[in-house]
Amino acid sequence: MLVIMKNDATEEQVQGVVNRIEDLGFRGIPIPGSLRTAICIVGNQGYVEDSQFLSLDGVKECLRVTRPYKLVSRETHPQSTTITIGDITIGGEKPVFMAGPCAVESEKQAITIAGIVKRFGAEVFRGGAYKPRSSPYSFQGLGEEGLKILAKVRQETGLLIITEATDISNIEMVEEYADIIQIGARNMQNYALLRKAGHTRKPVLLKRGLAATIDELLMSAEYILSEGNSRVILCERGIRTFADNTRNTLDISAIPCIIEASHLPVIIDPSHAAGRREYVIPLSRAAIAVGAHGLIIEVHHDPAHAVSDGRQSLYPEGFERLMQEIKEVVHVA
Repeated sequence: MLVIMKNDATEEQVQGVVNRIEDLGFRGIPIPGSLRTAICIVGNQGYVEDSQFLSLDGVKECLRVTRPYKLVSRETHPQSTTITIGDITIGGEKPVFMAGPCAVESEKQAITIAGIVKRFGAEVFRGGAYKPRSSPYSFQGLGEEGLKILAKVRQETGLLIITEATDISNIEMVEEYADIIQIGARNMQNYALLRKAGHTRKPVLLKRGLAATIDELLMSAEYILSEGNSRVILCERGIRTFADNTRNTLDISAIPCIIEASHLPVIIDPSHAAGRREYVIPLSRAAIAVGAHGLIIEVHHDPAHAVSDGRQSLYPEGFERLMQEIKEVVHVA
């Protein structure tokens, strides 16, 4: 339920409603709007009688929320959320580009690639310090050493940093070094990690799970918002289907569906969807054309010798071409 306050309601009146909600054993989360504040009731498992709020000072009306997720829904937050980090805004009219290797391999490798992607227009450097891999024998990342390299990249290039936290034991360390914390597809329903992410101070990029529905993605985002962190970016990265021509199947329809259902920004990872570099550019064009707020791309200066995901990583000239073609799509749109 949403308790809608009058446009002249005072902070004391808003707090009075929150206190009443808490007296009932629930949580009340104020959502300020351009004209008035709404208070979302969370924690209830069933019907809540609205008459006990309508009599309170400053209350205009109560509205039922039909979606199972509340805080991420456009029903509770009609205005699109934008997330500003440094000089960039995610969720605005201009797409944001994140690029870099799948994994941080060395300081030289990371700084070399960072210089390349920045030159062609990337604003955020991606690179994994912790790598959840299908095989326990595959490269698992450099850990804290990799995070320190990412900090060096930011210092030398000015690029913001996004990197993945894989469990509750390393998310605080990732928060210390990163500008954006990534939660990968394999952890989309790691609820302990999602709750922990809800207590961080940094924006969180949440990837859709390998076989997750859009509603399941949004419910996972709800875990983060319900713990107090509203700076969440959703990421479509392809889902597992019967098709084998690509690594995963990029769900282009997810972009307008998410934008219709949720106020959170959504970006696309065409690299993990394609699994093959030759498909990354056309998938990127399609994603931006249907309204994605940005892209997260794998780029490597020497993909043949990359320790992970070399097959789907763009060469520098491929990333340059992608950025040129995306500009044309944005101009037409």
